[in-house]
Parts: sequence; structure tokens; C-alpha cells
Amino acid sequence: MLLTPRVKASRPKTLRIATALLAAATSATLLAATAPSPARPLGIGDRLFPHLGNPGYDVMAYDIDLTYRGDNKKPLDAVTVIDARATAPLKRVNLDFAHGKVRSVAVNGAPARFESTGEDLVVTPSRPVDRGERMRITVRHTSDPRPTKDQDGGWVPTADGLAMANQADAGHRVFPSNDHPADKAQFTFRITTPKGLTAVANGLPVATAHRGATTTRAFRTRHPMATELAQVSIGRSTVVHRSGPNGLPVRDVVPTKDRKAMERWLKKTPDQIDWMEGKVGRYPFETYGLLIAQAQTGFELETQTLSLFERDLFKRPEFPEWYVDSIMVHELAHQWFGDSVSPSSWSDLWLNEGHATWYEALFAEEKSKKPLQKRMREAYRQSDGWRQAGGPPAAPKGPAPGQKISIFRPVVYDGSALVLYALRQEIGQRDFDRLERDWVHTYRDGNATTADFVRLASSTAGRDLSGFFDAWLYGAKTPPMPGHPDWRKAAPAGK
Repeated sequence: MLLTPRVKASRPKTLRIATALLAAATSATLLAATAPSPARPLGIGDRLFPHLGNPGYDVMAYDIDLTYRGDNKKPLDAVTVIDARATAPLKRVNLDFAHGKVRSVAVNGAPARFESTGEDLVVTPSRPVDRGERMRITVRHTSDPRPTKDQDGGWVPTADGLAMANQADAGHRVFPSNDHPADKAQFTFRITTPKGLTAVANGLPVATAHRGATTTRAFRTRHPMATELAQVSIGRSTVVHRSGPNGLPVRDVVPTKDRKAMERWLKKTPDQIDWMEGKVGRYPFETYGLLIAQAQTGFELETQTLSLFERDLFKRPEFPEWYVDSIMVHELAHQWFGDSVSPSSWSDLWLNEGHATWYEALFAEEKSKKPLQKRMREAYRQSDGWRQAGGPPAAPKGPAPGQKISIFRPVVYDGSALVLYALRQEIGQRDFDRLERDWVHTYRDGNATTADFVRLASSTAGRDLSGFFDAWLYGAKTPPMPGHPDWRKAAPAGK
């Protein structure tokens, strides 16, 4: 995610308070059968979001049915079906769900008891679930788009409907889930709306049915997806189709009244995909496109196969064309870095945002003559201050109280792209380019850690790079830049 700057682009400081509103972490939990303790919220122990996510099961698929009645201030009726496999004996199953009314829960077709505690929905099946057993959890509930005081994401009301922004930990504000990127799954969406509205979701359309005054559209992903990357758009929209490299279906969703005005931007996407493929290999998913929302989100978001952009980004005269182009490439790059290869924990966020920022800056250099080295030198100058404020790239400070998206600080954007620049300086252009391609190929459709990246980089370079990465990723101070002994750092604030 990329926050939309609120400064004039005559000084385009692409503030990367990155992936911001994708609220972080997960929580479908299953409690071991040997533990008869009362229902309580659990977590998988993520350092930044310790109460999100749940141990004890692995989600394989979500089937989410949503009924929207034309008012984005009223709850949607919903049914979420979760297919999972128990990885431990379970007497209870914890799901992350925080903003809706639960009407009933069934496990493998049998009614189950349930209660809400904290941000967890705790389910007690009619009988314990054995390790290795498949289970189908069916939750009938509402999905409430109305904001709460502490809301950092979830449903985003637009001028004509709704969209989603679940990063980093807000997926469970929309549907029950194991809301952590470590547990990716297949998704099917079925969205019923009044006629005259268009619904679109991640993946490709698989069915459309008309019944009376309503239309139901179904979409399915072909690749596993993290809950934070789910997207459903409902509104008075036009879906624009074109072809990308190798016949890739490119699908954009744009307010109908803005269809002609947005074409100058939308038609850029195939060439941008082609450019990215030239850097890191074939696009990893079944489709791509832009979702342009009539909403003041304050950010852009890399929801899988359908990146979310606020409409005003393309209409503000103070933003030069090259700058908007580079933001489009930022979210596109995330399809490889963050979506296909997802972080194992939120401390690995630098791998998402650092890479997206890197390709954004590289695109600006190659296409618009905006020197990458100049940008990296400025990032180096500020790096110690960013580390002081937000922690080092791979060990970021936790979110501020009540501000979960505050983990998206400059250190995970330009501060982390700076690490990649230093790495390229250290191992050379040829090995760096090979590493990037091998990274997205090796961990495609999966999760990876910072340690995985260090190991692959060391293997690619033919030498141990752990010392290099320890200093650049975990040090309180920014190390000297290889090849640039003249680069200097500004004193952090207060020094």
C-alpha cells in the first residue's frame, strides 16, 4: 500500500507509509482438545500483532456470499464457508471476526455453539476435531460497512457503493477468517446486488445469475490469497477489458461517468506489466487491473489481481504524469512482492514495500529520467532518522496504540529500497537481477521470511551475506554505502 501524498508534487516525496490500511494479522484459532479453558482470544504470536491469527488449523478455501441491498450504510447479509484442515486436536476453533452480527455457526453440517470475545469468534463444535481432520465451518452473519471509532480498514464506503481495504489486519472486519498472511487460501465470492449496480471481486468471473430485481455474480481466484488482499467492489461501474502481455486478461473497474477520462491512465497498464515481466519474469496471476474508487482513502492498495486506487490520484493537477505512473507500478510490483510471495510475519513487511518502492523508482528512472541514485542518496541521508523513529527495516517498531497502520513508516518504503540498492552495490547488477527473478519464482504462491531472502541472496552471490544483512536490516544505524564512501547521513532529530 502507498499513502497518497497530500503535498504538492513539485517536490514529489513519495511518502511510503506503505501498505498502510491493510490492517495486519490474523485470527482463525483452534484450541487444543486437551485445554478445557474458557473461550478467549488467541493469536499466532506475530511480534507486531500478537493477538491476531490462530494456531491449530490451516484454511484451504473461503466461500463468501454477500447480499448488498443498495445502501452502503446498512449491514450486508453474508454467509462465509471456511474449508480447513486441523493441524492439532481441537475442542474449540477461534476465528477472527470483529464487526458484524453472527446468526448461526455449523461445523461439518452440525450446529455449533459460539461466542465473541475480543476480536475472536470462538466456535465449539458438537464434537472435538481430530488432528488431520477436514472441517467445514459455515457462519451466517452480517458484514457491517459502518465505520467504528478505532477502524483502520475493512469496508470502504464510496460515492456509489463499497470497496475493501483490509490491510493489514482488517479482513476480519468484513468476514470471519484466519486473518494473517501466513495462512493463504483459495477464495470464491458470490455478490448479490440490485440491478444497475456492478460487483467485481478478486480473480475471474465464473457465473452470473439474474433473479427478479437482483443480480448475483461469482468470482474465483486461481491462486491462494491472503485475507488482507481480498477485494470486492460494488457500484455504478464499468468494467473495461483489454489484453496484456501473453494474452493476459486486463480488467479495470472504473466509475461509469469517468470511463473516458480514465482511459489515458488505464491503457498504460499492459506496457507496465510488460516492463515488470522484463525485470522479474511472468506476471504471477490470472488477471490484473485497476479498481478506481470514488472515495477519499488516502492510499492506494495492492489487492490481489485488482489494485485499489482513489480516483483523485488521477485528477490532481499538482501530480506530474511520471509520478502517477510510478505509483501505478508500485502497486503492480506488489503482485509479485507481497501478493504472490507473501510475508510470513508482519516484521517481513520490508520485503513487500521495499521491493515495490524499488521498482517504482527504477521505472521512474528508466521511463522518465528520474535518477535512482539521486533518490537513494537522499534516502541514505535520512535513513538514520527513519530508523530512530520506526526501527530498522526488518525489526520495525510496533504500531502506536490504537493506530495499527502506523507500521507503514518511511523506513519500510524508501528506507527498505535503500537496502536493495546497497545489496546491488555489494553483489553487482547481474547477481542482483538473478536473485530477484529466483526469489519470486522460488516462493511463488507461498510465504517467505527475511531469513529466506538472506539465504537465497547468499547462494546467488556464492558467499555468506549474513553480516551484510544483519547490519542493513537490523542495525540502529545505517551502514556505509558500498561504492559511495562520500555519502553522508543527516543527524536524527534531537541530536
